Amino acid sequence: PKGVVYHHRGAYLNASSNIIGWNLGHHPTYLWTLPMFHCNGWCFPWSLAAVGGTSICLRNVSASAIFGAIADHGVTHFCGAPIVLNLIINAPESETREFDHTVEVMTAAAPPPAAVLAAMESSGFSMTHVYGLTETYGPAVICAWHPEWNDLTLAEQAETKSRQGVPYHMLEDLKVLEPDTMNVVDPNASQLGEVMFRGNIVMKGYLKNPQATEEAFAGGWFHSGDLGVMYPDGYIQLKDRSKDIIISGGENISSIEIEDRLYQHPDILEAAVVARPDNKWGETPCAFITLKDTADGVTSQDIIDFCREGMAHFKTPRTVIFLELPKTSTGKVQKYILREKTEAMGSL
Repeated sequence: PKGVVYHHRGAYLNASSNIIGWNLGHHPTYLWTLPMFHCNGWCFPWSLAAVGGTSICLRNVSASAIFGAIADHGVTHFCGAPIVLNLIINAPESETREFDHTVEVMTAAAPPPAAVLAAMESSGFSMTHVYGLTETYGPAVICAWHPEWNDLTLAEQAETKSRQGVPYHMLEDLKVLEPDTMNVVDPNASQLGEVMFRGNIVMKGYLKNPQATEEAFAGGWFHSGDLGVMYPDGYIQLKDRSKDIIISGGENISSIEIEDRLYQHPDILEAAVVARPDNKWGETPCAFITLKDTADGVTSQDIIDFCREGMAHFKTPRTVIFLELPKTSTGKVQKYILREKTEAMGSL
């Protein structure tokens, strides 16, 4: 692990960006599903102090606790990873409560599937998608909404919101660059490059690790390690972590794209995709899946067939494993554990 060195100016600027970018307003009632210890709570402790916000804290993150806080305390805003959103939209009726206002939700920590965003929007929540890293004090990119997008269908709106977006207000610059040449990729939504940041909401460096710092800032930009594309309107979209991209028969396959398809299946609660070694193709996609309690008789072949109907054949998982996904304390799937499992499995 590496220690990330912050400065007060960066935290102050990012806290200000939260207020401006999310239209936090005066005296919001904010629900803490996001841990304060995780990346300074995305700098929201300082944002809330600046606007006189009320903090509602949960001892345990559960659907009943979230709905209860919204109904009883009039929660107006909360942040949460996609795993929290999934918890909400799949909550049994006995754990839900009615509320009479729209709740603003900011999501990050992992690319949210469009199907999850659509389900949240139809349940009384207004979604804002942001993206960042510990090295950028939390959110540094926001999928800023355009009024003309209101005319899109709900599914199209969710697909649009699943893009990461454009620079946060206090971020100097954001680019998708070819790491070898440092040239900007074509804004055609298909040429893959590395997402890079520059500005005052980027860390000073790694604690007592000058070599890692020098490597991270090679060429004058902070290298995120995330691979993405840029659209003609300047919005970026992540395709994968560089270590998570699956290379099969010379083709790059995005695990995020496969996961997005899996989340459209009515019986899937959670999904994660990693590479499995393959003697012929080099690697093939392996899907790890947690089914909903209501799922009945779903097989691996059912999942494979479902994926094949909605994506290219070579992107379809060759292996499907049902289990409870391993996660960190902040709800991120621990893909390194899944990769260890596929390495142990060996080739098909």
